[in-house]
Amino acid sequence: MSRMAFIRPSAPCLRRQCECRERVTLCGVRFPIGFHCFGSRTIRFSTVLLERIMFENRGRPAHSSFYVYCKGPCEGVRPGKLRVRCSSCRQATLTLAQGPSCWEDVLTPNRMSGECQSADCPGTRAEFFFKCSAHPTSDEETSVALNLITTNSRGVPCITCTDIRSPVLVFQCNYRHVICLDCFHLYCVTRLNDRQFVHDPQLGYSLPCVAGCPNSLIKELHHFRILGEEQYNRYQHYGAEECVLQMGGVLCPSPGCGAGLLPEPQQRKVTCEGGGGLGCGLVFCRDCKEAYHEGDCSSLGPSEAAPQVYRVDAKAAEQARWEESSKETIKKTTKPCPRCHVPVEKNGGCMHMKCPQPTCQLEWCWSCGCEWSRACMGDHWFDV
Repeated sequence: MSRMAFIRPSAPCLRRQCECRERVTLCGVRFPIGFHCFGSRTIRFSTVLLERIMFENRGRPAHSSFYVYCKGPCEGVRPGKLRVRCSSCRQATLTLAQGPSCWEDVLTPNRMSGECQSADCPGTRAEFFFKCSAHPTSDEETSVALNLITTNSRGVPCITCTDIRSPVLVFQCNYRHVICLDCFHLYCVTRLNDRQFVHDPQLGYSLPCVAGCPNSLIKELHHFRILGEEQYNRYQHYGAEECVLQMGGVLCPSPGCGAGLLPEPQQRKVTCEGGGGLGCGLVFCRDCKEAYHEGDCSSLGPSEAAPQVYRVDAKAAEQARWEESSKETIKKTTKPCPRCHVPVEKNGGCMHMKCPQPTCQLEWCWSCGCEWSRACMGDHWFDV
């Protein structure tokens, strides 16, 4: 839960640390019938009352900060639901010491701790995972989190088309430049056509920020699933070829072949081995990629087409920033309690708030302003 302060009108701000512990039951799609987990308390409801609460929550505006790549049946980028379980028994019976406040809390194994409520389980570490929210899922069905894609809640314009669209992809550069998904798709296809992806020994075949910012390569390569099945297969093929070239190998120049070969460093005569159907049998010159010949090469092979230029306007790049300064300003903004309207200040932590007014004590969501619920945990537990 977030740290917060109760602000008395015409009085200095009083800060205090909220000590609420969250009972988390987020593993399955179905919420346990008859129980509602709220803070550290488990309250028994009648079935009629629970159905009424679920019906009222259906009218809540959808606000998902998390997105995933759903392998099936969606086969695309979809809003995701954050879930957590005990890393030891893998049951959704873990009481977290505090809620996650950033992506590192969720993606780094064993970073968050708590206490498992399952009998005979000494587990203390949390395991987070994501599910696609577009369709019902089984207990074991999970999706890959796309941590760079989020709802454009700040209305930041796209760095290339300058439109304000949602969702968007936020690059991991210092400026955190924002690009809409359509422009990101175009950026990827343009770079793929010119084979200008970057091969990183640790990350693989990736792209940096569209503005060319240093140290901004995309680490989670599932983001390139935005390309679609055909283009993504081409991306994987080019990535495998680039890996061969980085190892000092060559690609067979025969049309329709392109097999990766690893001849000796000084070997000029290269044979595309045809055994087992893995090659076409072509014998070619390593230097000019023509049919093998003695003597000097008469040509340097076919000339390469000029690469397509992907330009970014400097003014647009300056405006398309998901800046840390703006992020900190948003975190420190004061909001009224939805029930008693007492001003409350959020100062770090997750979106789970608790009104410090003794006569109120409402637990509510900083992001959507509704009473804190399982939907808030799954959709926007922390600010991305």
